[in-house]
Amino acid sequence: MSTATEHASATPQTMAFQTEVKQLLQLMIHSLYSNREIFLRELVSNASDAIDKLRFEALANPALNENDTELKIRVAIDKEKGTLTITDNGIGMTYDDVVTNIGTIARSGTKEFFARLTGDQQKDANLIGQFGVGFYSAFIVSDKVELRTRAAGQPAGEGVLWTSAGDGEFSVSKVDKPGRGTEVTLFLKDDAKEFIDDWRLKAIIRKYSDHIQMPIVMKKSEWDQEKQAQVEKDEDETINKASALWARAKSDIKEEEYEEFYKHVSHDWEKPLAWSHARVEGRHEYTELLYLPGKAPFDLFERDTKHGVKLYVRRVFIMDDAEHLLPRYLRFVKGVIDSNDLPLNVSREILQESKDVDAIKSGCVKKVLSLIEDLAENQKDKFTTFWSAFGRVFKEGLGEDFANRERLLKLIRAASTHSGDDAQNVSLTDYVSRMKHGQEKIYYVTGDSFAAASNSPHLEVFRKKGIEVLMFTEPVDEWWLGQVEEFDGKKLQSVAKGDLDLGAFEDEAEKKEQEKTAEELKPLVERIKTALGDKVKEVRVTHRLVDSPACLVVDENELSGNLERMLKAAGQKINASKPILEINPQHAVIDRLKLADEADFGDWASLLFDQSVLAEGGQLENPADFVKRMNTLMLKR
Repeated sequence: MSTATEHASATPQTMAFQTEVKQLLQLMIHSLYSNREIFLRELVSNASDAIDKLRFEALANPALNENDTELKIRVAIDKEKGTLTITDNGIGMTYDDVVTNIGTIARSGTKEFFARLTGDQQKDANLIGQFGVGFYSAFIVSDKVELRTRAAGQPAGEGVLWTSAGDGEFSVSKVDKPGRGTEVTLFLKDDAKEFIDDWRLKAIIRKYSDHIQMPIVMKKSEWDQEKQAQVEKDEDETINKASALWARAKSDIKEEEYEEFYKHVSHDWEKPLAWSHARVEGRHEYTELLYLPGKAPFDLFERDTKHGVKLYVRRVFIMDDAEHLLPRYLRFVKGVIDSNDLPLNVSREILQESKDVDAIKSGCVKKVLSLIEDLAENQKDKFTTFWSAFGRVFKEGLGEDFANRERLLKLIRAASTHSGDDAQNVSLTDYVSRMKHGQEKIYYVTGDSFAAASNSPHLEVFRKKGIEVLMFTEPVDEWWLGQVEEFDGKKLQSVAKGDLDLGAFEDEAEKKEQEKTAEELKPLVERIKTALGDKVKEVRVTHRLVDSPACLVVDENELSGNLERMLKAAGQKINASKPILEINPQHAVIDRLKLADEADFGDWASLLFDQSVLAEGGQLENPADFVKRMNTLMLKR
């Protein structure tokens, strides 16, 4: 298979953008027009990342520095040509890097991103911000963009020139480039000439990029009284503070600076929900600046996507997506961890085995959980936003993080029969505070949707007696509920498992009546079991039903029907357990079943079973037989 390098030459090669890139360029040009200045933030952020990567690579290979160790980002303007140029002396790119990284969007979640676009410019602008577009933002203000780059360690003749007008094509060729790094030149549109005003540019840099560690330099300018204009001097000035924001005292950092730094490390265009900034001293010394985003990224549930925070060692960038510094269930957290203890040559393998990393991880988890707890207690609107975006992921921690399980359980939210709507806003603590006198268990039901859970026949007796039931409707719920047995000393009990025992809510007369009814219906129960054969494990009389004739339950330690269906849908082989059919002795269908003759009894029993399967959200093995059987019985009435 040939690579782009094999076709590289000094003669420009014209290529077409990936289809998604064409769509993205059009969306950006039209959707982000009102906030065009962010292009500079994106390009400076890219330049900063490139320098960070060079610093890290040069630790193992100092030759990459090429006798140029003064790392910086330069912003230059040419008023006559109407151009703006952003230059870095970072890691640079090869020919293949340019074709792959600039011509395509090689990331998961791309298809889902475009599927969610609405055509509404404001909404689409927010979606673009979540997706992250970086380099392509240059076309918001440019008629044409030129990129010159050379990878560190490569000869001068291995430079690459990339050019595009953002019209669906780009050209790429080899050129001489003496210095390593990347230079992006924007040929500004007529209505974007404000961005060749040095005062305007300096204001934007200080607004969005003051936190960048590397110096961002521009030529000094002074007012020339004779020319009545700003005149550029042959002298550099550093525009930003050029210091690691996380290393500064919290009292010296403005809220706006925290927010802009978040946008830099996350490539999100919106403000974070909250953040934690702390310096930890003692046996392990590190600084953390961790953020909770306001929206989930598109690739949050993509298995192959790396998530994590940026790792620095003594302010030297080491790696992006250091996933070992936080557990998987907190993979949405963005930010920086800067350690004083780890070696500069730390690798992902070392991170896996390091006790220092374990200590950092434990401390950072506690900080993040405290941040989320503060939202839950004091900023409920923000917590609702957090839970809507990340609740599904957060619940994974209940099966992974045993040390913090009690804290996690207090943060779990669910829908409930108490409110009757699908809002996940009831905590386990809320539930316990409303438990009826004598109630010993926390009751819950699972389903593949709120509609399925809220209409489950298993809820009928609980509604009748005014007992609250929590409703869990996400796939992860089946997983963690199988591992967590209790909360605050109260057992978590599925309403669809085991024999129903409402204890204090049934008086002696009621219990005796139930026992009498069960004894009277023994012959009918045995006939139904014989008719259904190996479809069921058992048939029994129940008093958990009010409006439904029958329902299916499983034994206490078996997989729920909902979990079985999920595993089958995922292609997993399971030893399916046989359900227990429970019948409602007060229902008219059961009265009709008593009168059925032998010829029809089997059809009635099967109809009862199939209805119970459907009522709990299951699928029939043979829907045609069900319809035929039902039609036959209807015509005999």
